[in-house]
Amino acid sequence: MKKLVISTLFVMQVFFGFAQTTTGITGKVVDSKTQKPLQNVVASIQNTTLTALTNGAGVFVFTEVEKGSQLLQIKSFGYKDQLLVVEVETGKVVDLGVIVFEEDITSEQQLSLVTITENDLGDDNSGSESTSGLLQASRDVFQQAAAFNWGQARFRIRGLDNEYGTTMINGIVMNKIYDGRPQWSNWGGLNDATRNQEFTMGSGPSDYTFGGILGTQEINTRASIYRKGSRISFSGTNTNYSWRTMGTHASGMNNKGWAFVVSASRRWAQEGFFDGTNYSANSLFASVEKKFNDKHSLNFTSIFAQNSRAKTSPNTDEVTRLKDFKYNSYWGWQDGEKRNSRVKEIEEPINMLSHYWKISDKTNLNTNVAYQIGHIGNSRLDFQLANNPDPTYYKNLPSYYLNSPSYYVPALDGSGNPILDENGNPTYNNPSADIARNNFVNDGQVDWTDIYRVNTDEDRAGKSAYVLYEDRTADKLWSANSYINSQIADNITLNAGVNFKKLSSRNYQKLLDLLGGTYFEDIDPFFTGAASQTDLNNPNRQVRVGDTYGYNYKLLATTFEGFTQFKFTYKTIDFYMAQSFARSEYQREGLYRNGIYANNSFGKSEKVIFENFGFKGGLTYKLTGRQMLDFNGVYMTKAPNLRNSFSNARLNNNITPDLRSEAIMSADASYIIKAPKFKARLTGFFAKVKDATEISFYYGEGLFDAGEDGDTDTDSFISEIVTGISKKNIGGEFGFEYQLTSTIKVNGAASYGQYTYDENPNLKVNDDGQASETNANPITDFGRAYLKGYKQPGIPQQAYSLGLEYRDPKFWWIGANVNYLADTYIDVSSILRTTNFVVEDPTTGTGFDGGTNEAVRAALKQEKFDPITLVNLVGGKSWRVNSSTFGFFASINNVFDVIYKTGGFEQSRKATFAEFQEDNANGTPSFGPKYFYGYGRTYFVNFYINF
Repeated sequence: MKKLVISTLFVMQVFFGFAQTTTGITGKVVDSKTQKPLQNVVASIQNTTLTALTNGAGVFVFTEVEKGSQLLQIKSFGYKDQLLVVEVETGKVVDLGVIVFEEDITSEQQLSLVTITENDLGDDNSGSESTSGLLQASRDVFQQAAAFNWGQARFRIRGLDNEYGTTMINGIVMNKIYDGRPQWSNWGGLNDATRNQEFTMGSGPSDYTFGGILGTQEINTRASIYRKGSRISFSGTNTNYSWRTMGTHASGMNNKGWAFVVSASRRWAQEGFFDGTNYSANSLFASVEKKFNDKHSLNFTSIFAQNSRAKTSPNTDEVTRLKDFKYNSYWGWQDGEKRNSRVKEIEEPINMLSHYWKISDKTNLNTNVAYQIGHIGNSRLDFQLANNPDPTYYKNLPSYYLNSPSYYVPALDGSGNPILDENGNPTYNNPSADIARNNFVNDGQVDWTDIYRVNTDEDRAGKSAYVLYEDRTADKLWSANSYINSQIADNITLNAGVNFKKLSSRNYQKLLDLLGGTYFEDIDPFFTGAASQTDLNNPNRQVRVGDTYGYNYKLLATTFEGFTQFKFTYKTIDFYMAQSFARSEYQREGLYRNGIYANNSFGKSEKVIFENFGFKGGLTYKLTGRQMLDFNGVYMTKAPNLRNSFSNARLNNNITPDLRSEAIMSADASYIIKAPKFKARLTGFFAKVKDATEISFYYGEGLFDAGEDGDTDTDSFISEIVTGISKKNIGGEFGFEYQLTSTIKVNGAASYGQYTYDENPNLKVNDDGQASETNANPITDFGRAYLKGYKQPGIPQQAYSLGLEYRDPKFWWIGANVNYLADTYIDVSSILRTTNFVVEDPTTGTGFDGGTNEAVRAALKQEKFDPITLVNLVGGKSWRVNSSTFGFFASINNVFDVIYKTGGFEQSRKATFAEFQEDNANGTPSFGPKYFYGYGRTYFVNFYINF
């Protein structure tokens, strides 16, 4: 007791002495429900470099504040920001008294809502995900709308893919070297543990990295910054999973310098929103910090997020009409249960050690080392000399027979006489089409029973015709970074850092299930002789469960990036300048000697090296304390990702021809208002990406001349290489929120853009069938792909949102928003936009019959999806019981159950106008575009307790 009295008197003496001699601001921040003080709340005086943190008593103090009207911002994650106008007088300390902090609704949304849909998740070996922008972005109303309201329609901020943003955990860049995108599932289900985030919009300045043109997202897992306490929640939904349970505990820093955080969750579903999509995910998180003294702390973070999800298929309009938009061709019945043939499994734990060094009051150095190991697998059916097991295989659908004249027969009456139409002409029936239609409508799923029957047939002697395998990527990744933050002068801040990565990525086929057989042959049945051998070093292998077969190689990469940044802060203007340098080194190492590329597949390839740089800058002009103009600009080059650096990495060491670094330019200008009741941002932006590369694989017809007779070889599985891609994104975005009354808030957001291909890239094709001992790189140049002017696919280029929110003082709230999204386009086929599509004889330039300008233009017109209107409802309630808080959060998205397409792609199989016309002759093509659909009406309910 005596110690407490002495301490209190000492604090009071210091405070009153400070108050008598200083011009400043002080206040105490408490939780609105518990009335307990909040520690580590950030208080800052706008348009200055002055920042303070609340102490254990919830008190913040500013000294030497300039007199006059000041704008004080107080913020902490999980609570609503407060913006206060403070009149400061010389020689006086303004005591704001107790400042009550209310829980932030949008924070609860971020912790609860599912914003990644099945159709947004990538399905290649990398497993990275192309989602609708940086999630859980910030409290900016525009980013909130983009993530939570428009994300369900695959909206992307400024039309940019995630590879142009940077996602970090403790400064370590989490974007995959393979494709440049972050793997969100590596920390999925750990919403509580990853809630401490900083976000920079566009090319604005980040303290941790040079960044890209979409923005930067830094997730901080330092144990001591988590608010002390525990949280348990249970959720139910009908999206990609059905149930979720989560628990988190943070100890806070004890008097011995230790702090720890643990979190765990499980998500699961017998079947998600789309048919046959089971889901299972388990996530664990731990962070432990030891503070040695006021200058040094060590923190260890471990993240394990295992995820297994069954995929859903894109479908043609024909398939959707015969079935439903929720139809999924990947599953079938086995022993009374649905079994999906395509399951994505992710298991890539992350371990990270961080050192925090406070060199001085103005300089901090943070160093991190991380090691990530694990695998990503994508399963599917393989078959040899057997019928295609895909229920939507084109010969299983009525369109194949309707487009084939040989399947039509004369229609006869009961007497066997021809039935004539109104003009006296004979009519025809197509019984094969009717049979295919009935079979597909009545079943149309993977026939697991038949697969097992074929494989166990006595004539096969144990040799499986069908197997289930997995395209697996097994990565070993070392990462290290170090960055410094230094206040080198009153108005100048230095940020600098380095980032290093070393990757060894093994890619191979793993046999999962022989489906009743005893072995499978490791050959390519489409080739004969030595060319049929997957590995000439081990020919004619019989593979069994767990074995590697088909392809087997490593991708090796070493990357380095360094940056410096100077920020200058003055009374009416702030500006910054930043520079970066990066070096990327890629190499392929073949572990199989493939029979098609006998001399160009085994061992290491040549190294591919890129050196890149970037410059950016910007300024903020403060019109008043509440209004400002903001400008940012950047020019940078970016190495192509690892995925696109080798033209056919599964089979050979060939480097992609004409491979170049991307040149990226971006600029934006904003008018910003920050007032206690009204906040708004209006931005105009421009971005251009040049010399991008894309590689895709598909089965194509009509691509190569088979001989002197001029006939074409229509039997080619090819690698399509498109280089020199140029994209231009220009538009504007607007967001606002207005506190209409103390309980009612209105908010709105709008985005209008023109996202187009800006130039005609070059298209080349790699065809394995043309490979030989003298032609180890069978590349055919198809010249220009005429894409200029086409719209970039899968992005709503217009998006608008208007919302209303009521928050009752008794801690319940409800909100609604209406969203309109338009101008979404299909992904066009590049090879259909080459001269190959319209020219029958390249030597004479003769076109195909009927290939008039009008007919070709109609065939190649880019499909535009119908606009959609989505209405969402949200609400919640919380209660304070003794020292605990109970609450629930609920939402209904797409209230009116609108069915809509979120994206799609043209198939490239019919690569000439003549074949395209034949396929479309009956109005229902066998190889029409395939589409992805958004969720219908969905709900999410979350119950939680904080204690």
